[in-house]
Amino acid sequence: MLNFFMEPNLSKENASKFAAEIANYLSAKGVGVHANDSIAKSLNALPLSQVDPKAIDFIITLGGDGTILRTVHSYPEIIAPFIAINLGGLGFMADIPFDEIFPSLDQLLAGNFTVKNRIMMEGFSEHSNRSLAVNEIVIHRTSNPCLIDLAIYVDGIYLNTFSADGIIISTPSGSTAYSLAAGGPIVTPEIQAFVLTPICPHTISNRPIVLMPHEKIEIHYLPHENISNQENVEIHCDGHKSFKMKPLGIYTIMRSERSFSLVALPQHNYFLTLREKLGWRGQTHA
Repeated sequence: MLNFFMEPNLSKENASKFAAEIANYLSAKGVGVHANDSIAKSLNALPLSQVDPKAIDFIITLGGDGTILRTVHSYPEIIAPFIAINLGGLGFMADIPFDEIFPSLDQLLAGNFTVKNRIMMEGFSEHSNRSLAVNEIVIHRTSNPCLIDLAIYVDGIYLNTFSADGIIISTPSGSTAYSLAAGGPIVTPEIQAFVLTPICPHTISNRPIVLMPHEKIEIHYLPHENISNQENVEIHCDGHKSFKMKPLGIYTIMRSERSFSLVALPQHNYFLTLREKLGWRGQTHA
């Protein structure tokens, strides 16, 4: 028997109602549907505590890309492909509209799908545990009143010192998130790469750079000689986990051994999603 884990974003209108309908639909087809123990009964689902997390075959999220990221960080013990239903607006990973969910579930149950594996990253310092990220790791000046200096080393080789509000290190999945807003390139998910994007750099020649994921990236937070009370910077992983780093601190980012998996259905593809979400309206030749 297949087992699904379902995580709705309850702040979205009708998310609970839709989740209950999905649970009823799948249960009628002999599928085990599980949810967090605190909401399982209200969703007509089984408590997650009643199943081995390793026995979960698929994760259904109802919301947007943020719901996917929250689920990854809230349930790290569940390693299964996501089928993501979009109840919001701009979602690049949550690309299934609700009006297509039941035909999409039928395709899934019939085996008419593929699973796309995407790289993830992890970051750590001597004062913090290793933290995973699907989209990006951001180092930001936060309460510092001026730009911060971040020296970047790639596999031990000095790259550059960015004087900026901070930097973003993103995966291809995250290239359409904060990195894109900061001027970074869009990277198709199948490419094995990291993108380093400075946030509001002081020098206009400081541009985003694409790095190989097997390379170890070290970020050194340099102190200002003329600022005696320099504040800590903050490090954010997918906007869910955050740490502080003092001047002279070093934070290391590497490719994770874990990957992130999305269900891909025949009627959906990455470039179609890009055109729709970014409002591209070019013409094609007949």
